[in-house]
Amino acid sequence: MSAAAAAAYGRSPIAGFDPHSHLRAPGLPASLTSISGGKPAYSFHVSADGQMQPVPFPPDALIGPGIPRHARQINTLSHGEVVCAVTISNPTRHVYTGGKGCVKIWDISQPGSKSPVSQLDCLNRDNYIRSCKLLPDGRTLIVGGEASTLTIWDLASPTPRIKAELTSSAPACYALAISPDAKVCFSCCSDGNIAVWDLHNQTLVRQFQGHTDGASCIDISHDGTKLWTGGLDNTVRSWDLREGRQLQQHDFTSQIFSLGYCPTGEWLAVGMESSNVEVLHHTKPDKYQLHLHESCVLSLKFAYCGKWFVSTGKDNLLNAWRTPYGASIFQSKESSSVLSCDISADDKYIVTGSGDKKATVYEVIY
Repeated sequence: MSAAAAAAYGRSPIAGFDPHSHLRAPGLPASLTSISGGKPAYSFHVSADGQMQPVPFPPDALIGPGIPRHARQINTLSHGEVVCAVTISNPTRHVYTGGKGCVKIWDISQPGSKSPVSQLDCLNRDNYIRSCKLLPDGRTLIVGGEASTLTIWDLASPTPRIKAELTSSAPACYALAISPDAKVCFSCCSDGNIAVWDLHNQTLVRQFQGHTDGASCIDISHDGTKLWTGGLDNTVRSWDLREGRQLQQHDFTSQIFSLGYCPTGEWLAVGMESSNVEVLHHTKPDKYQLHLHESCVLSLKFAYCGKWFVSTGKDNLLNAWRTPYGASIFQSKESSSVLSCDISADDKYIVTGSGDKKATVYEVIY
């Protein structure tokens, strides 16, 4: 859910990654690298002691209620700058695209709409927006990026206006999350801290400290009690929001660029700089490791039903996966790196943000 594409801008040039780092599943014995029919295995179960086995997919992996068949591109939103952040309103009508120095608002209920209905100028003109999040009522948008200030927009006024700014000591915000009750905003800071903002009083009420490098991505459990964050320090951490303390830490050998927590609980999906997607259980030590991306995994989002999730990569791919074992539901190849994504609340639309200076709207076909 990073929509931040973590280190993609400013920290390390997006073109500077090793294109061969993905050669599938390094160190696996040959016997593990294919499944029946000769198709290379791409989904592995990793036991607590590190044993990897290809996953035999159950018969309902790709069929059944709530599982898409494919996704169809229905609109291109020509933002004009690299789109590092996207979000969809609920109900589905507006798409917000964050690029350099502004967020553009598009009305996708009008088929083939070619121009934005509004433009929100925030940050400096040359600074990328990394994350934009709507409050549940759809009347407020919070925007963060390459600046120490978060901008809070009132969308309900006749023309959108800035109603508040929240300023922290960190030079940049890589990702944002909003509590389910809309009272609190969490900001992943480039200094590794997670800033906790009271939206009513517009004050900093707490900082979660632990990441030793930038915090790149964040998600919150459906009941609002637990926070998950990923970092450029190769760790994923969980935090107890009632007690204000760190609960768990998962260490990896790669920077974490994106993550999402399944709305129905249990599973956390993590997108890595190494090109892997890993799906962790919230209590058990075993996990799934998915190998279909060929470069870093820049964003990740669960469908609201929890049965599937999408990831996007620097390899131009949008991948849809079955929860939790990662059967590939569909793939879409775009024209450039896919930096950000969102899924509509009814699971009927996906929007992606691209290095090609556009966003793409997909209709999910069941």
